[in-house]
Amino acid sequence: MDLELAGRTAVVFGGARGLGHAIAVALGREGARIALVDVSPVVHGVAEEFAAAGVKAVGYVADATDYAAVRATADRIRADFGSVDHVQFAVGIGSGQFGFPFWNVDPGVWDRVLRVNLVAAVNVAHAFAPGMAEARKGTFLFLSSVAGQMGSQTDPPYSAAKAGLINFAQCAAKDLAPFGVRVNTICPGMIKTDLNRSVWQAWAGQQPPDLWRSYEDWTAEKIQKVVPLNRWQTPEDVAAMAVFLASARAANVTGQTINVDGGFVMHW
Repeated sequence: MDLELAGRTAVVFGGARGLGHAIAVALGREGARIALVDVSPVVHGVAEEFAAAGVKAVGYVADATDYAAVRATADRIRADFGSVDHVQFAVGIGSGQFGFPFWNVDPGVWDRVLRVNLVAAVNVAHAFAPGMAEARKGTFLFLSSVAGQMGSQTDPPYSAAKAGLINFAQCAAKDLAPFGVRVNTICPGMIKTDLNRSVWQAWAGQQPPDLWRSYEDWTAEKIQKVVPLNRWQTPEDVAAMAVFLASARAANVTGQTINVDGGFVMHW
């Protein structure tokens, strides 16, 4: 099936590792040209690995919470690639604290979490949306979380930021629809990422010895309790959905929040 991604330019924020890297790999396999943006300089080495595999890729170092840096990076990408067709935002952090009850997390912690998970996404959208609207084509994808749909007590700042991201994506989808630009959100479920492990670490640090669980036991118990398919989700699961949403096969899909979560969140 031709997804019509070959030769297109995809910008992946957070593309050096984790879910962003998985998305970039999947898009590259479809023949897309990849602009990898990450706060870490390791992104240059990752771009070289892509190039060695036959994928046109360039790495850029930028902090997505810095709007001036994002705009400058967007200009460099357009100069290097000529156009931008797809923008994927896969940047996120947790508070690093166990937030139950919510007043366990000092309000001062919220600012950084909101800036990375929400304001950074707004920065990226501002930097790329006008050009895509002018070209009257393209897609945005924002990675949120199932926590953004349920008011997760585990990490209230993260949960609230991801909820805000879903809402912003819907606003952007409405504004960009007249220009033929689509905007969607993916909410991953239980995935073995550094962020997922940090949630366990925050929880484990507050438990008495009789309630403490290893990461493996804690996650196995949680998956059995909340994931109907009773298995981990993988970065490749999320990447497959990201590729579909960027493709011509999803031409009539915009403003949607799609869960890749094994049935964790169901609405009825």
